[in-house]
Amino acid sequence: MKMRTMTPADLDLVIGWAAAEGWNPGLEDGPAFRAADPDGFFVTLRDGVPVASISVVNLDPGFAFLGLYICRPEWRGQGIGMALWQHALRHAGNRAIGLDGVAAQQANYAKSGFVRTGATRRLEGTLDAQGSADIRPAAPADLPALLALDETANGYARPAFLSAWVQPLETRRTLVLHAPDGSAGGGLAGFATIRRCRSGSKIGPIVAPDAAAALRLIRAAAGLFPDTGPVIVDVPDSNTKLGHVLAEAGMVETFATARMYKGAPPPATALLHAPATLELG
Repeated sequence: MKMRTMTPADLDLVIGWAAAEGWNPGLEDGPAFRAADPDGFFVTLRDGVPVASISVVNLDPGFAFLGLYICRPEWRGQGIGMALWQHALRHAGNRAIGLDGVAAQQANYAKSGFVRTGATRRLEGTLDAQGSADIRPAAPADLPALLALDETANGYARPAFLSAWVQPLETRRTLVLHAPDGSAGGGLAGFATIRRCRSGSKIGPIVAPDAAAALRLIRAAAGLFPDTGPVIVDVPDSNTKLGHVLAEAGMVETFATARMYKGAPPPATALLHAPATLELG
């Protein structure tokens, strides 16, 4: 067995594993993931072939996020995943580390010092698309305001990741919400990114002043990929009001994870209505 940093081809392979696990990744997640921290993705090889994976992405000097923890089914139960886990955690140094873990693994994460602080619920369904006069496509000049809004909403900065995430692609688009007075947040009050996935389209992050504004961003984003299946939103416990609003609109819960931290978690805010991705927070 050999452990090493992933290549771009490795990451594409591992994202395929994530799809096989039912995690429904985005169609073009890989480049933005690597932009966040290209040294934060790891695989274990058996005879040169990847058999296990993990990411511990250093987002800023105080915080990292763990994801893509997968061991191929035929290699489970042999300690391969745990060895890679321990190897990858060292990449974070003294940073606090967050993760979104499935229920079956929460006890194992707790053994490594991770503490459950809440949950993230995945809601799926069909929403009527509806534009709004104060919502428009993001422009390159919006990036400083988007970075500032994202840092305020999450409690940590992730400029490398978000700069790549909000770049327009055929499968990923970002919308911005103008502040009523045209001043707060560089004239912006929020934003949302929608991306096509193996099934449907996920919207995240969603940063907005309240659930009503978040719903307007979601409805506007839903109109960008109208024929790709259900709309999917991951709603954190720190902001449950949007979950109630989406349930009233007919969306249903299909999946849930536990948000856990090793070290002090960043402060939760009412601005964050959905994370960008369960792999990177």
